[in-house]
Amino acid sequence: MEEEQQQRSSEEESEALELILFHVNECYVYLIPPRKTAASYRADEWNVNKWVWEGSLKVISKGEECIIKLEDKNTGELYARAFLRKGEPHPVEPVIDSSRYFVLRIEENLGGRVRHAFIGMGFRERTQAYDFQAALHDHMKYLDKRKTAEEMEQHFQSNPSVDYSLREGETLVLQIKNKGNLSLKPFVSLEQSSSSKPAPVQLQPPPPPPANVPPIAALEKSKSFVDHEIHEVDAVDDDFGDFQGAP
Repeated sequence: MEEEQQQRSSEEESEALELILFHVNECYVYLIPPRKTAASYRADEWNVNKWVWEGSLKVISKGEECIIKLEDKNTGELYARAFLRKGEPHPVEPVIDSSRYFVLRIEENLGGRVRHAFIGMGFRERTQAYDFQAALHDHMKYLDKRKTAEEMEQHFQSNPSVDYSLREGETLVLQIKNKGNLSLKPFVSLEQSSSSKPAPVQLQPPPPPPANVPPIAALEKSKSFVDHEIHEVDAVDDDFGDFQGAP
């Protein structure tokens, strides 16, 4: 079973499409002295103004495999490559005195024998170095999500879902316990409500009519009110000049 899964995974890797996560045309390679202690690397020990190779760098994702390729920027000839694999040491180690330089663990297969070496690598811009590390980080996140999805798929395959549907002839009984004393008012049926007579409505009598006022007196009173209003308006208009002679 394990051999079949390995064979299937290798076939999927061979058929997987290559996705370029990062590409830069200016990358510099340095020969670095072997590390004698467990201390971190320092770029000021390399003489960064004297590089041994200059070319392009690509970060390529192919299935679960991530490849760092150093190629000639004119011909595309491969100079060196490194592999980022799950469960193996990270092939890129930053130096402690700069954010633009790294140590790359390259890999070479000679007649079925894998050999490793360490070289120095640097970028001209800090943004390029940041994007390079971000591409490697994105690939590791992709591997984690893919592993989680595969574990969930295996879990659901090994634990089939339970069928909770009712079979023919089965019934579902619900027991509801009444907690506390609940006083419920009785419902009134529709027939009782229709037969009951509505309660009489008590209306107050209308107010008494006003005293009779002679029509002439009412007109004179209203006329005097209008004359008074017109007089006040004319008095106000006088302040703005006489407009009777205006055309």
